[in-house]
Amino acid sequence: MLEPVTITPKALEEVKSIMSNKSIPEGYGLRIGVKGGSGCGGMGYLLGFDKPKEGDITYQVDGVNVHVEKRQTMYLLGLEVDFHEGADARGFTFVNPDKEE
Repeated sequence: MLEPVTITPKALEEVKSIMSNKSIPEGYGLRIGVKGGSGCGGMGYLLGFDKPKEGDITYQVDGVNVHVEKRQTMYLLGLEVDFHEGADARGFTFVNPDKEE
């Protein structure tokens, strides 16, 4: 099964925590997508919780369903979702080695 996006153990732990603590409805999974950018900024990435939709690629990572729109796959291939927790910031980060300069 194609898994276009990898999720680090730290990010997966945070996703599971959010799902259990924020009352995410049954049947929902983690949606990873892209949002078009303008100008030099390029595109950004989106994370959220959603039900599977027609045209999605759905796969599981350690019991968590991950949904990606099939048409966005080419922009997400190789992407790694991580979670950073530091003194100055806390949140999900996106690393795409194929897109780095």
